[in-house]
Amino acid sequence: MSTNILTIKGLEKSFGDALVLKGVDLDVTEGEVVSIIGSSGSGKTTLLRCVNLLETFQGGTISIAGQPIGYTGEGAGRKLVSERQRARQRSMTGMAFQQFNLFPHLTARGNVTLGLLKTLRKPRDEANAIAEQWLDRVGMLPHADKHPSQLSGGQQQRVAIARAVAMRPKLMLFDEVTSALDPELVGEVLGVMKNLASDGMTMLLVTHEMRFAYEVSNRVVFMNKGVIGEMGNPREMFHAPKTERLAEFLRNSSFLPS
Repeated sequence: MSTNILTIKGLEKSFGDALVLKGVDLDVTEGEVVSIIGSSGSGKTTLLRCVNLLETFQGGTISIAGQPIGYTGEGAGRKLVSERQRARQRSMTGMAFQQFNLFPHLTARGNVTLGLLKTLRKPRDEANAIAEQWLDRVGMLPHADKHPSQLSGGQQQRVAIARAVAMRPKLMLFDEVTSALDPELVGEVLGVMKNLASDGMTMLLVTHEMRFAYEVSNRVVFMNKGVIGEMGNPREMFHAPKTERLAEFLRNSSFLPS
């Protein structure tokens, strides 16, 4: 029986008077790769940021590995947990962003070991060994002692992914991680993500890379105006969309599945 790593029920998120997420329900099971696609402004990134507790949310619940995160209580008694508790809950997820967010004064090795040392309290020798293991996995071990300014965008993103997965999160979140890269660098980052997926890592990602969503995902979620417009097997959705809005979105994409 599959175990739910992520359970979202009735998620609502507003920015001022604008309701951006309108009652989203979504489960992600252990080892599953779920890709979120949709037009700009449909709520994709906001959904990820709520899961990672980078955004507060006004309604609904989010649970990771069965543990409700962000809030205690319900209704009028609903209360945001402390920042320290949110930080502990946030450690159950890893997140890679559009921008690499590496610390410029640290080497690739230093960027990966930082969380291992400060958050997980690993001894330095163990942190270095873990960092080298993951830098090797993403093809960056030869560049371990270089600073971000000495690395290409694709190399920086691979270090950022190594930094996130080195923390052994229960769930990896990827937010358009190839959108800031030159086209020739996209493949190297997607290759790393494919390898992680094949190793059984649980992944929820926002992407405009339709081929990746089609070939690697177990499920695809199509977001439309703050709700899930369609969700299901990528081959069924890409070849036979049930809604005209998804059909239109796919026609406007550059990917034509065979």
